[in-house]
Amino acid sequence: MSIRNEKIRAALQDVAGEFFAREAGRQTLITVTNAIVSDDAKQGTICITVFPDAAEENALSFANRNRGEFADFFRKRVRGAFPPRIEFVIDRGEKNRQRLDELSSDHS
Repeated sequence: MSIRNEKIRAALQDVAGEFFAREAGRQTLITVTNAIVSDDAKQGTICITVFPDAAEENALSFANRNRGEFADFFRKRVRGAFPPRIEFVIDRGEKNRQRLDELSSDHS
């Protein structure tokens, strides 16, 4: 990954965390766990986890519905960088890791 893409990836992750802290409802915690940027920096994927689990579908819908607002927020926070086209997804890898942690602590 180029230095430019790594900077965009890091900025996406940081700005998305700030965006959700400001815009998401207080009953749901949306955590940004990763950001992925395509080689040409035109596509981006932001991985999130949601607590409580029952709110996952609504939170993901909220995130994808507000992509335009996120892009505007990104442009205001990161001068000189054009945000890639973003898709928000649930981070299944992180969910699986948490489940493995639960299972291993049950057997200790």
